[in-house]
Amino acid sequence: MPLTGLPDWRDTDAYAPALAGGRPAIAWELLRRDPAYQADYVALAGVDAADDQVATFTAKWGLHFRD
Repeated sequence: MPLTGLPDWRDTDAYAPALAGGRPAIAWELLRRDPAYQADYVALAGVDAADDQVATFTAKWGLHFRD
């Protein structure tokens, strides 16, 4: 399931920000394409940031979000 708002992975121009951003940006590119990550992300739609599901998601994927 493609996520809206993300660049087309086949467009070589879309890689410029990732290459300029170094390792964190490249890691994000790999993570966002993972089908399991995508499914977990979609499952969080409408969930409050303080919900335990968000804590589980961040622990599983090693992510940190600003409040």
